[in-house]
Order: sequence, then C-alpha cells, then structure tokens
Amino acid sequence: MVDFERTDTQEQIVATAREFGMGVVAPAEKELDRITDPEEVFASDLFWSVMSQFFELGFNRMALPEAFGGLGLDPQTTGMVWEELGRWGPGFAASLMPGAVVPQLLSFLVPDREDLIEEFVRPFCEDRTGRRITAWCSSEPDVGSDGSNYEDPEVHHHTSARLEGDKYTLNGAKSDFVSNGGIASAYIVFACVDRSMGIKGSAAFVVPGDAKGISRGRAIDKTGLRTLNQSSVFFDDVEIPGGHMIFPHGESYPMLHNAIITVGNLAVGYLAVGLMRAAYEEALDHCKSRVQWGKPIFEHQLVAKKLFECWQAIEASRAFLYKGSWLSKQSFPGDLKTSLGAKVFATEMAATHTAEMVQLLGGYGISREYPVEKYARDAKLLKIMDGTNEILMTKAAKHL
Repeated sequence: MVDFERTDTQEQIVATAREFGMGVVAPAEKELDRITDPEEVFASDLFWSVMSQFFELGFNRMALPEAFGGLGLDPQTTGMVWEELGRWGPGFAASLMPGAVVPQLLSFLVPDREDLIEEFVRPFCEDRTGRRITAWCSSEPDVGSDGSNYEDPEVHHHTSARLEGDKYTLNGAKSDFVSNGGIASAYIVFACVDRSMGIKGSAAFVVPGDAKGISRGRAIDKTGLRTLNQSSVFFDDVEIPGGHMIFPHGESYPMLHNAIITVGNLAVGYLAVGLMRAAYEEALDHCKSRVQWGKPIFEHQLVAKKLFECWQAIEASRAFLYKGSWLSKQSFPGDLKTSLGAKVFATEMAATHTAEMVQLLGGYGISREYPVEKYARDAKLLKIMDGTNEILMTKAAKHL
C-alpha cells in the first residue's frame, strides 16, 4: 500500500523548495508577471538569476540518474517538489518540467550512447547558469491534438527529416506552444521520415539549439504562466548527425509518445495542486480576518462551503496523483489512463476553485494587488497544457 509518511529526504527537499519558493521565486514571478512584453521577461537578469538558482539547487535534474550527475529521485518525491514549486512559482515550475526532456529521454532511450550522454546529459547536470534548459518540439500549426491520431495515414508531422549520407536534414516549423522554445539549448524534435505511415512515420531527433538553420519566434503573450517561455521554432535545412536520431519511426511510435505524456501530465497535475493550495491559503487567511455582517466571513456558511470544497479538491487531486506516481515507480512510465485521469481531475479542480477563491475576496480578488487573480489566470492554462483535457479524456477512455 502507498505510505503517506514522508521520508527524511522528502521532508528536506520539500522544505528547501518551500524556503526557496517563498523567499526568491514568488517575488520574482510576481514582478515578471507584470511585464507587458514577454520578450523582456526572458531577456531580464531577474529571470536568469532565478533560473540559475534552480539549477544550483538541483531542481532541474531531480529525476535524472545519479550516474550521469542527477539526483535519482523517484516519481513520488519529484511530484511533492513540483507541488511545492507550483505553490510559489508556477510559471518557473512549468519551465523546469519540460526543461529536462532532452537529458531525460537520452538517459531512458540511449543510456549507452556515451557520445550523446557527454554532449547533452552530463553538461545539463553540471550546469549552474540555467541556460541549458531544453524543449520538446511536437505540436505544429496544423498538428495539435492530431499528434495522438495514430490511425489516420493522412495525418502527419509536416516537419520532415531526410537522410542524406550520414546526416539528417530537418525542415519545417513547430507551433507557438513549444515550452522553452525560444530559450532552449537543445530540442527533442518529432519529424516525419515516412509520410505514408501518418504520425507513426515520425522519428525523434535530438537537435542542438545552436545548429545552423534554427530560428525562434517571439514569445507568445499569454494570460497566465507568463514566466513560461513558449514560442515557435523553425528548421531551415538543419543538418544533424545520423546518430542524433534516438527513436525510429514505425509502429512503436505511440509507445514513446504515450510515455512522454504519461510522465508529463503527472507533473502538470502536481502544478495544479500547488496553485490550488496557493489560492486556498490566501483566501482562508482573508476570510478569517475580513469582517462583514458582524463576524469574520469565514463564519458564513456559504463562504465556509467554498473553502471546504477547495480543500477537498486539493486532497483528492493529490491522492490521485500519488497513485499515478506510485504506478510510475513500479514500472516506468506508469499507467497512461491513471496519469491522464489525475491530470484532468486536478486541472479541472484548479480552474474551478482558484476562480472561487477570487470570488471570496470580492473586489480585492480581481485586484492585481492580491495574488489570487494571478493564480486563476495561471490555472486556466493547465487545462490545455500537455494536451487539452478533452483529448486526454478521450485518449484515456480507450484504455478502460
């Protein structure tokens, strides 16, 4: 059975995340959230100063093997940390989550490829600047949710990879929603090798961010998670060694795609729990001190009901996610339907209850002087992160 008692290691790393989040991340994210031009955010010394401290503390390499310089933490422990970081800096946390995708996939898929480990994994673990953050390029302007459409041979990635001698040449564009797209030092790119196979005709490639022919679009101007860089990425005759193809096209493609979203969606779910906690704790304090009709508004039944339902959603979401992480620990990458179910449940709850916490603060709730309006803006984005909830539910239902 799952044990809810934390180990000493878990207590220590969560306490570190809480102290760092409260003292450094939260005030920085608040300041960066108010910058009008997102390009200024990712050019700012403040953004990179905080990111470098994340790397110094090891939050970028939590799940990577100790043999390569990672911390080797299990999925349940990393989930606890994602929740805590989401409580204080959801935008920064959302940057770190996909930020290790290149070293994580290389460690999992090709751990014996010492050339790739030396080029991408060890330097990532050794980095203390935060500049070696990475990204996953799958979605395209015309291929969003269709990325899970494995059956229709007419649906394929338009970004192509053509083998010429001992090199691949990549051409195409990935959509505005590539997390860390504009700042990544390396990418995992899904590119079509055989159009006749549809989406299954795509292979996975690791591409250095400084390769000739790569360009990036402007960071998109979003309602929430404004410290998460998201931008398009373009490939114009980008040449990479043939050995940088790390997963071949073919019938096994869905296995890789599903493994990524099985792990990734759990992280998004923990972020949702952190956001709910932030909004709940802010609203609870307010409701116990705000007096109307002769008593603290916490003592009014409708107010208490909203607070209780938010607390209930936090506890239920966390337990669901813990099960998903436990399954991932038993057998990597875990159970797809459980991970997707936990993510959908947690993010739906977060969108609902952060909005209700805004309601409890009344006019103060919609003022930018108070943080709850930001939590509500941030939570809304989680329902479409790593796949829209509608598509994820449809995908998970096939596994019932």
